[in-house]
Amino acid sequence: MRSFIAAASGMALETARLVAQSHACSSRLPQEERRAWAKLSLLANRRMLDGTEESRHRVAHQDFMWRMRVIDELGPDDTDPDWSPQALAADTLAALTLTPERAAALAPGWRDFPVEDILRLRRHKNLTAHLERLVGHLAPGPLREQLVTWTGTRRLLP
Repeated sequence: MRSFIAAASGMALETARLVAQSHACSSRLPQEERRAWAKLSLLANRRMLDGTEESRHRVAHQDFMWRMRVIDELGPDDTDPDWSPQALAADTLAALTLTPERAAALAPGWRDFPVEDILRLRRHKNLTAHLERLVGHLAPGPLREQLVTWTGTRRLLP
């Protein structure tokens, strides 16, 4: 599967991502085998980057949601950045181009914005969809507090 993903493009990568996810979700498989399939799904997803902003956001959203699901279902693993709640939190914050305060300030007037600005707010909402679940995997501290702030801001976004 790894060599297939390395050579694939377009819809073949999407198919590989979904097939790998289905194997990773199989409770009949041992946990380590499920994690290996989950890694292949991440690999296929990350190979779908094509240099456009749209693909960057789509890939990041799928990456974050998948990593969160694996952390929820198979448990965190701080030795692997893909399954580390702290790494997922840091990666999420790095993908955001607005502060939660700025996003909250913009949210009330979003209907009057140009489409590009509305899409920017919407992307922030999508990129933070997993944060309520992620917060439960983090120890109290500044990183967790940033995510808690974003969960409140997310509710205001279109």
